[in-house]
Amino acid sequence: MTARPEPPFLYVVVCAAGIAAGVGELIEAARERGWATGVIATPVALNGFFDVDAVAERTGRPVRSAWRTPAEARPFPPPDAVVVAPATFNTLNKWAAGISDTLALGTLCEAYGLGVPIAVLPCVADALAAHPAYRASLARLRGMGVRFGEPYTGEPLPDGGRPPFGWTRALDLLDRP
Repeated sequence: MTARPEPPFLYVVVCAAGIAAGVGELIEAARERGWATGVIATPVALNGFFDVDAVAERTGRPVRSAWRTPAEARPFPPPDAVVVAPATFNTLNKWAAGISDTLALGTLCEAYGLGVPIAVLPCVADALAAHPAYRASLARLRGMGVRFGEPYTGEPLPDGGRPPFGWTRALDLLDRP
C-alpha cells in the first residue's frame, strides 16, 4: 500500500473564461479547508486568463497543461478530488464525449474511471447553454456522478458590475478531506 501525502490533494482544472483570474480564491479556500492543491489548465487558459506564476507560487507546484514524458517525475500526487472551475462549454462537451486531447480533459476522463469525486462550476453564456449538445453533456456528466454548482453566465448586473463567482461552492460540493 502506498502512503498518501498529507494533506489530501485536490486537482483544480482551470478553463479559459474571464473569471479564471480569481482562481486564487479557490486555492486559498481549499488550503483553509485542509487541501493541498495542484492546478491543471487548458492550453487556452494559459494565454492570459489567470496569473500562472502567482498560482504556482501559491500552490508550491507548477501549473500543468502539457503531458509529461515517461521519464519525467509526476509533479502531483494522485488526486483525492477534482474541481473544474471555471468549466467552459468546450471542456464540458468534450469531457462528456470522452475526448482526451489535452491534459485537462485526460485528467477529467481518468478521474471518473478512478472514482475520484469531481465538482464543477460551469461558466457558460446563456446562448451556449441553450445548445442541445450542452444539455446532453450535463445530463451525461451528472449520470457519471459529477457534482455541479449553479451555472455562472457572467451577465452584467444592473449596475454594470459582474456577479461574484462562487469559488467556494466547488469545495462545498465535495466530501470533506
